[in-house]
Amino acid sequence: MITTRTPLRISFFGGGTDYPVWYREHGGAVLSTTINKSCYINCRWLPPFFEYHTRVSYSKVENVGHNSEIQHPSIRGCLQYLGIHDGIEIQHIGDLPARAGLGTSSAFTVGLLLALHALQHRTRDRHKLAAEAIHVEQELLSEAVGAQDQVSVAYGGFNRIDFLPDGEIGVHRVVASRERLTELEQHLALYFTGFSRIASEVAKEQLRVTPEKQAELETMLQLVDESESIVTTPHRSLDDFGKLLHEGWKIKRSLTQKITNSRIDEIYETGLRAGALGGKLLGAGGGGLMLFYVPPERRQSVRESLKKLLCVPFAFSNRGSEIIVNEPEEVYDKALSSERYMAYA
Repeated sequence: MITTRTPLRISFFGGGTDYPVWYREHGGAVLSTTINKSCYINCRWLPPFFEYHTRVSYSKVENVGHNSEIQHPSIRGCLQYLGIHDGIEIQHIGDLPARAGLGTSSAFTVGLLLALHALQHRTRDRHKLAAEAIHVEQELLSEAVGAQDQVSVAYGGFNRIDFLPDGEIGVHRVVASRERLTELEQHLALYFTGFSRIASEVAKEQLRVTPEKQAELETMLQLVDESESIVTTPHRSLDDFGKLLHEGWKIKRSLTQKITNSRIDEIYETGLRAGALGGKLLGAGGGGLMLFYVPPERRQSVRESLKKLLCVPFAFSNRGSEIIVNEPEEVYDKALSSERYMAYA
């Protein structure tokens, strides 16, 4: 049995510049951090004594006769990519639901790839793991996703991630003291607005209009430099980070009409009226989690104003995708009798 734990992430600035259609020409960058909410994948070879060949469990359960019959795209794609045809059992457990805007889909893919490699007695460094997850999602599954989530959750930590026109990806840990990052963390609050659209559906529209939004995306790219400077410069007020989030949200919501709606706009305006300096909707858009930058003295006021919404406590985390249980088993031939299996075990 292999169990992996992969963190979820909060993306602050630069989202949209991590799509190949953009960064292959202009370059891209994001500022993001992983948090102490995770995706867990349990994985083992399935003994040959069941009516089904493979069993996968997530928000639904699939018992299939062949791995190509699996409906879950990431599971099917990862097994295809690694050429795994043997019976297998995969279980997903998450701290937060899918479509929350925290990179849950890519955390699933990264964690599953790490588990499948371990099951075959192989290791992968963080860069290779992220690259494989990007390949599965963008190339094998043809999903309209960027490349920041896979990198962020594979590496873990508070990072600036650069996407170069030649396809190279650079990960740079933001150089700031623990006290500085703790102070920033204490100014942030997450509220669940409700389930979002499927991220790829929103992203497809954003990708379609990307050629028309060059000025907006260039500005979003500049905000990465400015926000990193705020965090890494001790004498600068962190309130500038909150104000910059507000500027970034105004730009993001202008990219397509699918990113926000009247309900999300009302939640955001309510937070600002109660004392938040800025914020943004996390993920592709349409719903999910709203991040606010709130001075500590205004935190209770914002909480009371948004009391109908679930407030999600969190903390920054430096952990990337990792194996937390490693008890590998052998692949069992379907022809083995139960007696032979019991003797072997």
